[in-house]
Amino acid sequence: MNKDNKDDFTFARLCDLKLPVTFRIAQLEGTRHPRSFTEIIDDPELRFHGLQSQGLSDLYVTCQLVADNKPLTIPFRTSFKAFKSNYTWNEWISFPIRYCDLPLSSQIIFTVWDIAGPRAATPVGGTTFRLFGKKWTLRRGKHRMLLWPGREADGSVESTTPSKMGTRDEMGRLEKLVKKYERGDLPKSDWLDKMAFRKMTEIHAAETEKSDNLFLYVDLPRFDFPVIFSEPEVAASSSTTTVVAPPSHQPITPSISTSFASDPYLWAILDPDAPRDNPVEDKHRRLVRSHRSSPYDRELKPNTKIRDELGVILSYAPSQTLTSEEKDLIWKFRFYLARDKRGLTKFLKSVTWRDPSEVKQAVEELLPQWTEIDTDDALELLGPGTVDSRVRAFAVKQLSRADDDELMLYLLQLVQALKFESTASDQRSSRSTASAISYDDSGLADFLISRAVQNSVLGNRLHWYLAVEVALEDRVMAKMYGKVIFKFQQRILDYDSVRGKERRTLMGRQGELIATLAKRAKEIRMSKDPRPKKIEKLRAFLSDSKNNLNSMPPLPLPLNATIEVTGIIPEKSSVFKSNLYPLLLFFSCSDGSEFPVIFKDGDDMRQDQLVIQLFTLMDRLLRKENLDLKLTPYHVLATGPLQGMAQFVESKTLAAIVSESGTLLNYLRKYWPDEGSVGTYGVEPSVIDTFIRSCAGYCVVTYLLGVGDRHLDNLLLTPDGHFFHVDFGYILGRDPKPFPPAVKVCKEMIDAMGGAQSMHYARFKNFCFTGFTILRKSANLILNLVTLMVDANIPDIKHRNVHEQIQEKFLLELTEEEAIKQFETLLNEGSYFTKVVDRFHDLAQYWRS
Repeated sequence: MNKDNKDDFTFARLCDLKLPVTFRIAQLEGTRHPRSFTEIIDDPELRFHGLQSQGLSDLYVTCQLVADNKPLTIPFRTSFKAFKSNYTWNEWISFPIRYCDLPLSSQIIFTVWDIAGPRAATPVGGTTFRLFGKKWTLRRGKHRMLLWPGREADGSVESTTPSKMGTRDEMGRLEKLVKKYERGDLPKSDWLDKMAFRKMTEIHAAETEKSDNLFLYVDLPRFDFPVIFSEPEVAASSSTTTVVAPPSHQPITPSISTSFASDPYLWAILDPDAPRDNPVEDKHRRLVRSHRSSPYDRELKPNTKIRDELGVILSYAPSQTLTSEEKDLIWKFRFYLARDKRGLTKFLKSVTWRDPSEVKQAVEELLPQWTEIDTDDALELLGPGTVDSRVRAFAVKQLSRADDDELMLYLLQLVQALKFESTASDQRSSRSTASAISYDDSGLADFLISRAVQNSVLGNRLHWYLAVEVALEDRVMAKMYGKVIFKFQQRILDYDSVRGKERRTLMGRQGELIATLAKRAKEIRMSKDPRPKKIEKLRAFLSDSKNNLNSMPPLPLPLNATIEVTGIIPEKSSVFKSNLYPLLLFFSCSDGSEFPVIFKDGDDMRQDQLVIQLFTLMDRLLRKENLDLKLTPYHVLATGPLQGMAQFVESKTLAAIVSESGTLLNYLRKYWPDEGSVGTYGVEPSVIDTFIRSCAGYCVVTYLLGVGDRHLDNLLLTPDGHFFHVDFGYILGRDPKPFPPAVKVCKEMIDAMGGAQSMHYARFKNFCFTGFTILRKSANLILNLVTLMVDANIPDIKHRNVHEQIQEKFLLELTEEEAIKQFETLLNEGSYFTKVVDRFHDLAQYWRS
């Protein structure tokens, strides 16, 4: 290959080969022995067979192209020929099918026939020849095929008449070398070649004489380059293709979304020149790693230096790749690490999954002995990187220790993890390590269903998470989620037939309610009426008794199943002044209270749902460490791909407060005045405390998730001092404005604390540092939860390296003290300082836009 010429290539694609399938039937070799006199006496008809004639009988060959046990062409046969000294046809056969149209399983069946009397024939032998080799290459050149005596070729996928012998004879070995010689893979030497071929002729004659086997020789076209099986890519598909490994080769890990993985029309080209596994490295690995489990291996303990090295490796973030040396070190001390709950995920990354002996020891011996792992590691094991279902089942078992409240925090991600369960089972036909990997169901779906059946609130949320996935465009995954919903509904009845019917009826009524509201919300959004007219129409619709919305039998609210609603209050409901005109609905509850809800149509609320879920988790993590930062994680539920509902919290935007009251302090003072307290600016001390804590909490959580597009219209404040954020259309660093600050603090917030030099601002900073430090300890949990959402088709997560985006925020490469200093620097950059107002003019404009 000329490296200077970029147009040179070393292989051709089958889809580009438009020629008809052609080959030449060359000759039959071997000795045919006539029937004995005893056999002829037993069956007199044998004397009419051509085998009993004095000379060579009139043999002919039939051939046919088949694939997947089905014929692709009609049978073809050689023309009549009178043989003199040997059976030689040298006849070319062309099938009416092109190479580019061949499936990978294509086979040609050959059967040699002899005369068996008038208008009768008997098979001399048959053979089944595969057109493609183990590495998906089209076979070429001369081939010697074994004939199975007295049998027709069957042509089945698991053929009983294969063309290749299980044990290769000497002539077969030499003929394989001749093919390499003809291709130029072996060096040529004229004087030596003559001697070699002469010797081969002698070996061939000797083996033919002593062997009872018959061989049919066929010549296939000799193309200039290897022809690799491939099919043309679908024009509408993405440039990313599914990589499917050949059966005898190491599997290539697909790096694509699940929707492509099931597409049978996407194929990758297997490049023969692509780098393969290095056999030297494989041998080194086998020598370095012991697969034994002797008492010495079990009792092996690291010294102080190695223990420190292992500690560093175990502290790596989930996304960090381990070097081969680190993997070997972990394998060496695998029994020692089995006592460390942090070590399992790193150990499993160190296993060579194509090596059955390693997989067997890791999964069958070590995994059951491993100590209980934390939730973050269990979630990591349910991600797309874990194929072995036994490992996934171990993770599910660890999750079963969580109570229902904790499980609710991870439910959104666990529903997404079901996609990777399906992917794992679909790998059966395409991975060569099937013997090393278990594809049984790991039980994640059954686990979620069993917990949801026992807890109606958890079950209600699971139902809606699954319903949204069924409504998405990915038909393959939608079918899988549909089966889970069906199984869930059936298990509800099996658990308690009476209450089960009631629960299913309530879920049906919830679906009807959402469908009715979605239809009305879309009509209001699409209408050209002014907003007052829209509000009037909404209230009239809610008041109409035919719609059964003003009053209804008690129904768990889909948004929060702990709340039982009995109707919608028409006179309080309204329509927001926004592009999508979301509805504000006041539900009346069975306990006499009211629950306001925002219903949106035309907006994908799954991203807001994810952000609020993570805020709720962070709030729980902070409270677990006795730090209450007064977060307000209101409820959000996507009820479809482009619709959903959110809890409405009585509050005002900072823009409205500044416009009406001048400052945030004036707004708080209006509702919670307290002239007696010193240093609280005339506001109730508890309200100021709530304001400071909530400002600190949201500064930290929005920083960690990279929330963007912050302005005074999506920062809200309640009368009792709870500050919070809404509208999470931009996360993970995305922001429509240039140079946004990493930590979101505006001057209105700092002014309400008394300025950057006040005591309250100092408390605010301390709360920020403490909250950041606490959440930093749970970085892996948050990272794994976001990673499980990568295939959820959410805009700001899809096609983004979420691990790096969030990992940067936690500053994991720094010590705790260094990380706090770095966070303080970011906080100061985002804060408003009076003496440098000119320098931060652009920042002030950012908050005003």
